[in-house]
Parts: sequence; C-alpha cells; structure tokens
Amino acid sequence: VLVLRNNNFHGPIWLYGKFFGFKKLRIMDLSFNNFDGDLSSEYFRNWSALNTEIPSANKSKLRYMGDVDNYYQDTMNLTNKGLEMVLKKILTTLSSIDISYNNFHGEIPSSLGDLKSLKVLNLSRNNFEGLIPSSLGKLSELESLDLSKNNLVGTIPQQLKDLNFLAFLNLSDNQLKGQIPQGGQFNTFQNSSFGGNLDLCGFPLSKKCERTPTPELESSESKNGFGWKTVVMGYGCGLVIGVTIEQVVALRRPNLFARIYT
Repeated sequence: VLVLRNNNFHGPIWLYGKFFGFKKLRIMDLSFNNFDGDLSSEYFRNWSALNTEIPSANKSKLRYMGDVDNYYQDTMNLTNKGLEMVLKKILTTLSSIDISYNNFHGEIPSSLGDLKSLKVLNLSRNNFEGLIPSSLGKLSELESLDLSKNNLVGTIPQQLKDLNFLAFLNLSDNQLKGQIPQGGQFNTFQNSSFGGNLDLCGFPLSKKCERTPTPELESSESKNGFGWKTVVMGYGCGLVIGVTIEQVVALRRPNLFARIYT
C-alpha cells in the first residue's frame, strides 16, 4: 500500500529508465496533490501484483506475502464509486489506483489495461487528453471507473461494455462525442455519468443520435447506376417530348387532309 494523499507534493512521479514498477503494490493513492507530467505506458508495465487475475476460489481469502495465517489488515481512506469511505482490515483482494486531483497530462497509458485484477481506477480532475484507451475493456475485475473532468476526446470505446462488474462510471465534463455504448452495465448508468459532453448522444441522455441513410439503399442505387431522382427526371422529360410531338402532328394534320381530298 502506498498512500500519499492530501499533501503538497509536486513534480513528476517517474523518470524514464529509473523506475521499474511496483511488483507487490496493490493500492496507490496520490490524490489531492500537485503532481504533474505525463505517464508513459512503461510506468505500469511491471506491477506484477495487479497483472495477474485472482482465481475465483481465492477472491474471498487471499494469502498476503505467502504467509498462510497472516492476512494484511490496515485502515485507509479511499474514494470508491464516487464516495469517500474508510476501509478497515483490508485484504489483498482490494486493488486501487487513485491519482485524482493532480495536474497529470498527456494520454492515459494503454498499459493500465494490463492490470487485470484492478478494482478501482480514479484519474479524475487532471489534464489527461486524447482518446479513452480501448484496453481498459480488459479490466475484467473493475468495479469503479472515474475519468471525469479531463480533456478526453473521441468516442467511448465499445470494449467498456465488457466490464461486467462495473458499478460506478463517471465520464462527465470531457469532450467526448458520438453514441453512448448500449447494453451491459451501460444500461444501469444515469445522466450524471456522461454530463458535460455536449456531443454525446443516446441513452440515458435525452439527446437522440441522428440517423444515417440505410447503407443497403445507397448501395442498391449506386449498383443500378441511377436512383429515384433519375427516374423522376426521365418521366418528366418523356412527358415534355410527348406533348411537343402531339402538337406538331396536330398542326400538320389539316394539310395532310387537304392533299388526300384534292
């Protein structure tokens, strides 16, 4: 466990080539500081304790540091699912990364998706930019995800629908766009999970997504070489030509009768 929250620490938290990961770390809380800089994907490469999925048989009773009878017990404050709570007698089945309320910038590291046993991820209130990594969809144990109040753009990855245990989601106050993924846990989230993204649409927001033309209809018209507009124009031209010919014949008809009877 590494808890440094609510201090005045500042500066970057890693230097390239001088940091080789936390092999035993399962809980890191750096929230409410002034840390800055970007986080390379290399930063989370060697977090061995979080890179391995917890077997289902061991999730309720996991040995800590190889000691059969000595389970890790401690007390800490943790922001989980949008609520600040006090946790006591923590087992190592809990895993959390909270770096909220700092000044980190750059893209969210895609290597976070390798932390398969992570349950809580809070990156809110920073200056992260770019796309939400689709690799976060591999966090099969994740229960709480907070990416709010950053500068994230693009669409919400469809892979996030695969997070079957996700009970809390906050993507509000970014610059996301497009349709909100439908199905899975996304059907349980409220408007507040997506507010402040003016270009998002679809359930649960009241803003509906615009319908695009049916691809089959467009391809059919292109394949035949003409569409309904061409057909209408053809009928119009045919009608005009037909009326013109009829008038010409009518004008010449008296002269024709005169030749026959003289």
